[in-house]
Amino acid sequence: MRAPVRRRGSVRLRGVDKTYGTAEAAVHALRGVDLDIEPGELVVVLGPSGSGKTTLLNLIGGIEAADAGRLAVAEQDISHSKPASLTAFRREHIGFVFQFFNLVPTLTARENVEVIVELTGRGDRARATELLEAVGLGDRTDHFPAQMSGGQQQRVAIARALVTDPDLLLADEPTGALDTATGRRILELMQRSNREGRTVLMVTHNAGIAALAHRVVRMRDGRVESVERQATPADVSAVEW
Repeated sequence: MRAPVRRRGSVRLRGVDKTYGTAEAAVHALRGVDLDIEPGELVVVLGPSGSGKTTLLNLIGGIEAADAGRLAVAEQDISHSKPASLTAFRREHIGFVFQFFNLVPTLTARENVEVIVELTGRGDRARATELLEAVGLGDRTDHFPAQMSGGQQQRVAIARALVTDPDLLLADEPTGALDTATGRRILELMQRSNREGRTVLMVTHNAGIAALAHRVVRMRDGRVESVERQATPADVSAVEW
């Protein structure tokens, strides 16, 4: 992967609310959330199911819009952005890594990465091959997802997320569907990306992963319960799974 890049990976949330449904069926996913993430930080978000972790990630990544409050991500105010503007924002600044990979089954590993270049107009095909080699899949570039293990598919997903050289890498339970050894390798890739200077925000239910973070955000019932700063983030080898 490339040498340290860095620039605009900051996140600022003030009084952010998000509700799904209406009346008696309303679910208040986020309630008045305030949060600051500085460029180059690795931040881990912990919390029980239903605490608002994934909704927080979706709003920061411009997948959904907040109902109230202000969001500034990568130095852009996206609080009242329209869908087309949010799409352009994601292409310019955000890389996503999901728990279940979301690879296109009819495309090879290389094609799954290259398709993002074609859709966004950012990055290049050479970068796709470079990233697959960097995540240890240089000999799997022409394999289809069904021909790869879960860990290999997740590494393709990480290469895909990085091919546009985003300011901010968002990961939703990136190790949740993996065994311990493979999960550690994925975390090494996430930490390596952060050490290059990229801001990384990772949602997980695994409290042990918090040791890798500069700051740990704990959520409950749609609110930020606490934010803890860690002076010296651990290496992946020290994480207790």
